[in-house]
Amino acid sequence: MPDSHRLPPSVSFVLIALIVGAGAAAFAYTAGWLSPKRLTPTKLVDAFAPPGGPALGHRRNHAKGICFTGSFAANGAGSEISKASVFLKGEYPVVGRFNLGTPNPDAPDATVRVRGLGVQFTTPDGQVWRSAMIDPPFFPVSNPQAFYGLLMASKSKDADAMKTFVAKNPEFAKFGEWAKSAPWTGSYAEEPYNSLNSFVMTNKDGAQHVVRWSLSPTAKAVPISQEELTKRGPDTLEQEITQRVAAAPQMWTLVLTLADPGDPTADPSKEWPADRRKIEVGTLTVEKIEQERDGPCRDINFDPTVLPTGIAVSDDPFPAARSAAYAKSYDLRTAEAKDYPRTLTGEKQ
Repeated sequence: MPDSHRLPPSVSFVLIALIVGAGAAAFAYTAGWLSPKRLTPTKLVDAFAPPGGPALGHRRNHAKGICFTGSFAANGAGSEISKASVFLKGEYPVVGRFNLGTPNPDAPDATVRVRGLGVQFTTPDGQVWRSAMIDPPFFPVSNPQAFYGLLMASKSKDADAMKTFVAKNPEFAKFGEWAKSAPWTGSYAEEPYNSLNSFVMTNKDGAQHVVRWSLSPTAKAVPISQEELTKRGPDTLEQEITQRVAAAPQMWTLVLTLADPGDPTADPSKEWPADRRKIEVGTLTVEKIEQERDGPCRDINFDPTVLPTGIAVSDDPFPAARSAAYAKSYDLRTAEAKDYPRTLTGEKQ
């Protein structure tokens, strides 16, 4: 970033304090601590449940998934903007999960538009960084309350519920267009994954930068039709990634995108301009796929507020809301352990 965009350390500390304070306030808001009428983790988690009730023992959203292990090779470039040890040049173990954005663990792959990737980086000093990313380039709505409204409208029996929702949340129309026009692929390995939420990175000199990050695949995307994906079978993505990784490790480049002054940091439905500075900080390599029922990712809560020193939440309210909802979902599914594992057809083993 040009020197003109860098803040003096004294100003930066004040700014970061304000941003972190806003993040804490957002957590209180979404947790319902400031008013019983406001959105709570329980309300948000319950809103994901389909008409027949949640799939017991499973995550309440992104319920269908498969585990992986691998490594992250940091090239050292990230240390320019963050003192997080994960950016020091070296190789660090990774546990992750490919998944689909659905509360139904038995959903056919071709019926789910959003694909996700959860990842946990661990460094020798015991620090942990968790991130949950999805493949759309922007989020459907601008704030957690609107997301709750979307979930409720999508399951409403009122024929005009979605029309009313979109009228109140016009940003959703852009996401609807993406969902209709963006190409499908036949592999998790061909997808980019985006944090969408904004975070604050602090380097060893105390300089602050607001960033979003993404994983850009090495594999070339081969577009296919939804009809073709349907023909390949209901669980083709898990089968394909298992075979692909067995043949050769799959890689993504981790890219940090730096905000300019005035860029929207609290609204993930708004993209930043394409000319923002980007830093390639290393390579994520997926080396082994394991079924979730016995895999290392099954009991990981990919809470986006689990961050190492050098990375902090921003004024974006979503990470706090997600953290609270993920914790509620984790408590529910671990209490329902007797109902899991299940086969992909829903029959208990």
